[in-house]
Amino acid sequence: MTETYVVVGASLAGARAVEALRTEGFDGRVVLVGAENHLPYDRPPLSKELILGHKQPGETLIHPAEFYSDNDIELLLGARATRIDAHGRRVELDRGRSIPADKVLLCTGTTPRRPDVPGMDLDGVHLLRTVDDSIAIRDQLRAGGSVVIVGGGLIGIELAASALALGNDVTVLERDAGLMRRVLGAQIGDRLSRLHSDRGVRIRTNAEVARIEGDRRARRVHTTDGFAVAADLVVIGIGVVPAIDAARDSGIDIDNGIVVDEYCETSMPNVYAAGDVASHPNELAGERIRLEHWQNAQNQGIAAARSMVGRREPYRDVPWFWSDQGDTNIQVAGHPRVSDDLVWRGDPESVEFTVFHLRDGVLAGVVGVNRRRDVRMAMNLIDKRVRPDPALLADPAVDIRKIGEASSLDSGTYR
Repeated sequence: MTETYVVVGASLAGARAVEALRTEGFDGRVVLVGAENHLPYDRPPLSKELILGHKQPGETLIHPAEFYSDNDIELLLGARATRIDAHGRRVELDRGRSIPADKVLLCTGTTPRRPDVPGMDLDGVHLLRTVDDSIAIRDQLRAGGSVVIVGGGLIGIELAASALALGNDVTVLERDAGLMRRVLGAQIGDRLSRLHSDRGVRIRTNAEVARIEGDRRARRVHTTDGFAVAADLVVIGIGVVPAIDAARDSGIDIDNGIVVDEYCETSMPNVYAAGDVASHPNELAGERIRLEHWQNAQNQGIAAARSMVGRREPYRDVPWFWSDQGDTNIQVAGHPRVSDDLVWRGDPESVEFTVFHLRDGVLAGVVGVNRRRDVRMAMNLIDKRVRPDPALLADPAVDIRKIGEASSLDSGTYR
């Protein structure tokens, strides 16, 4: 009998997974379930190109509509999975619906954190997660005015740069002592903070939002230390949480996301997970991690699909992501930690530099600011667990690719 594979989550991971199922030769029934009423689309443009008008929503699609019909992939959009019935071999959906399923892949992604403060329901207060969110924010930014962004992480700062480019008065409120420190560390985060401040973004750190005031619309944001700032538009960007409800309610193991093994399989047989929602063992990090990166969503979705059709290979990509903040490009690879030893290549004040992260002498990660090539070359060294000479790493005249020829670790992981 024909088997049915159901992919839950019309995301990047989900779209690449159904594509891979067909590429790998699966000729059974494939159903892609999505909570939004949109074809799967890329999310990175939502805070940049779509806001600025450099792309339209249709240009963010991962595949055109005909791709799904041409490959006999059923789309069930505007539907939310609520539970997986392993014994009945079906996926239960909202409104009492269900789909038969021999194997299931969960690519449910994340949902934005929503602060518990008064005023969140006022007009003009937005989260940024979907294409509809981006369009609503874009339309208000085009009108100009005072924009308050709550959260100084990568998405918040990307949006701040876009809002500033459109001529808005921009204020960023960050509860931490500095911007982007959790991802980039204090030194790099603080250097980029000065960059955005010099360009006109007002930045206030150690700022905890107490309430958002207004009539029917947001008019002002207050912090717990008594500061207040006018706001025609408020965007909340304080991070996300994995969308685990359907997995948790099905009895699948959860630990900072859906727990999967190196083949993307969950604790429930024939149920897999990939992308932002999946907590997977990472050999390079030496621990279980969950990544909210474009590259991971794409490649892990493909890896999970291959496992579903019996072509199991351990998923072990070197993590990599990027952030475009105005004309400044930041790229990060590996698994850098704030406790690592740092080796700098280039002058930080020039806003063109690379920072290598060494852990017990082994290259564990790299951050490049306007240094795409350095990061790409370092990824191979990270994968090989090279133990480089710090003096060579620091010397801009030395080809990074040549450094890896000196020595590498044959086995073991670093902690």
